[in-house]
Amino acid sequence: MHVGGRPVTLSGLPIREIVFTAGAPPFRVDPNGDFETEQMYVQWMKLVSPSGRYPILMIHGGGLTGVTWETKPDGNPGWQSYFLKAGYDVYVADAVERGRASWSRYPEIFKGEPFFRTKKEAWELFRIGPRDSYATEPPKRTAWPDTQFPVGAFDQFMKQGVPRWATNDVATQRAYDALVRKICPCVIIVHSQGGNFAFNAALRAPDKIRAIAAIEPSGAPDPAKTDLGPLKAVPHLFVWGDHLDAHDLWRKITPAIARYRDGLLAAGSSVTEIRLPERGMKGNSHMMMMDRNSDEIAGMVKTWLDQAAR
Repeated sequence: MHVGGRPVTLSGLPIREIVFTAGAPPFRVDPNGDFETEQMYVQWMKLVSPSGRYPILMIHGGGLTGVTWETKPDGNPGWQSYFLKAGYDVYVADAVERGRASWSRYPEIFKGEPFFRTKKEAWELFRIGPRDSYATEPPKRTAWPDTQFPVGAFDQFMKQGVPRWATNDVATQRAYDALVRKICPCVIIVHSQGGNFAFNAALRAPDKIRAIAAIEPSGAPDPAKTDLGPLKAVPHLFVWGDHLDAHDLWRKITPAIARYRDGLLAAGSSVTEIRLPERGMKGNSHMMMMDRNSDEIAGMVKTWLDQAAR
């Protein structure tokens, strides 16, 4: 289903003739008129007899889509399958501008241009290998010796990458808020950039969100500027992988999330934090739902959800 969005009308744009397929006559294309934009796409699967008390909404990160949760790049089933088998109804979102949610014209509707993640950026930022360890030729790449990411599937993983815009956060938040109103009460499993959208959706509708499991969130509301009191009854779980100190951006991200965590505690919310290396699980990447031991991590999340979501 598609959720949210708004109508928009464009005018004053040039008309062109375009040949859509070889051998076909030119077709007159008029880009002026009425459109729908800023909608979100959501895939949902409901079980005949779910045992999970609430459905799970899975929210992806930046430059990615709901594919994050579906099939892992090495061909193994992802967390969507894991939690369905565990008894939960599951909703998987493609945020505004991503995947099946579709783009819109820019700069007429989207105010900026898209940008794209390189393989080198993903290799380092997602902590598959240390700085400057990426190479164009796979045999020359150097992963962390203990990495849990299936390195042989890295190029396959990068086929999942999609463009992103830096100007659509307001529209994206609006769509997530509409989704929460439509399908919840629910619990949320969120990854990376999606963290800020999930936390803010819960602030807007705390009665709709029963728990949030945040997998390495990269942003969160600032408790110095935001009243976190509405989240008192929304338990939070934070899960962190390995080698966080090896990348400059993660050294900047984690203190901001720690401030959000501390703000939740001050507001009386229940907070659990799992640092996988402290539990003897070494080498987990930012994409831990795709790592070789991802089912073990999913099991930790499930155990927490079963206890926290009341």
